[in-house]
Amino acid sequence: MARRNKDKKPVSRLLSEEQKLNWLRLIRTRNVGPVTFWRMVNHFGGAAQALEMLPEYARRGGKKTAAPITTEMVQRELQAARQPGATLVARGEPGYPLPLSHLDAPPPLLYVKGNLDLAQLPAVAIVGSRNASAIGQKFTRKIAGELANEGYAIVSGLARGIDTAAHSGALQTATIAVIAGGIGNYYPPQNSDLQRQIEQNGLLITENPPGFAPRAQDFPRRNRIIAGSALGTIVVEANLRSGSLITARLANEQGRHVMAVPGHPLDPRASGPNSLIRNGASLIGRAADVIEDLTPMSTINHTEQPSLFENNKLFEGDEQQPELERHDADQDSREIILNALSVTSVEIDELIRATKLHPRMVRAVLIELSLAGKVQNDSAQNIRLAPQ
Repeated sequence: MARRNKDKKPVSRLLSEEQKLNWLRLIRTRNVGPVTFWRMVNHFGGAAQALEMLPEYARRGGKKTAAPITTEMVQRELQAARQPGATLVARGEPGYPLPLSHLDAPPPLLYVKGNLDLAQLPAVAIVGSRNASAIGQKFTRKIAGELANEGYAIVSGLARGIDTAAHSGALQTATIAVIAGGIGNYYPPQNSDLQRQIEQNGLLITENPPGFAPRAQDFPRRNRIIAGSALGTIVVEANLRSGSLITARLANEQGRHVMAVPGHPLDPRASGPNSLIRNGASLIGRAADVIEDLTPMSTINHTEQPSLFENNKLFEGDEQQPELERHDADQDSREIILNALSVTSVEIDELIRATKLHPRMVRAVLIELSLAGKVQNDSAQNIRLAPQ
């Protein structure tokens, strides 16, 4: 049975105002997503150094002109965040979900609003169909409420249907809504009242700036945060092409538990959960099943904020910064790396083996190519050529 840990406070590190501005400038710069952000911070020893080197590395990758977003622009963003009451938190700071901080390349910064203490709780994601059945919604409200009463935060995406039922069931206890838009933007409109209630009683989380209107490409990124913020993901109702199955796949890739609620084989909304169960997901019929599956995970590596310096990765703000050896590539090395890449995703370790180049050189070239928009990062460890 999960319980809130009242005796042990999570270990966290606070960035200085200048460091946070540099982080925000870097992540808001074109062609810099979370994977490229962490590669650059690790490679250069911090965001300030990464910002300084960014134009040169983008030029080497083939982009004629490139510059990071200005300090004035991110200061305007931070000023705009004050009106809806959004708080910007960095990985490792209070308010940043504990499980999310343990991904290989988590979002470096999030805007949050509400009860920041909820981010420290063990969490369960519940997702499913927007066109949910009445019985599916009833089941979701029930299991969400029971899990919240046992000390779990309930994470979902504030969509209609199952997401709405999950938030409603845990609203008075512990619910976290991950939104694709910015805080202050109420989407979908049908859930504007629920979103306001979560601002008061729960926690809102987003990667995007205040007031941002979500686009289609923002929802997969939202789904990654939903899956990453929880120890496990439950799919209640979903068809085989549902975004909920994408969330389940992401959870599995992140090493999190995938669970599903079975349904009648003649109901298309049961095809997704039934397929997940057939492929190894845990069959869930009650809250006790979830607790039994997740209790072992609650004690491993997802209950404390990671150090800003761990696993030989350098994160800005740590005092133990090693000497950085330069391994700049020449044009021949760049061509070797480009020729070894294809539109099919490949592990970076495999790319290093194939090219027989120094690992740091390969990573430097991948930074160059990312900044120039020539490659896409499928994950922290996988990369492929961008479609032309």
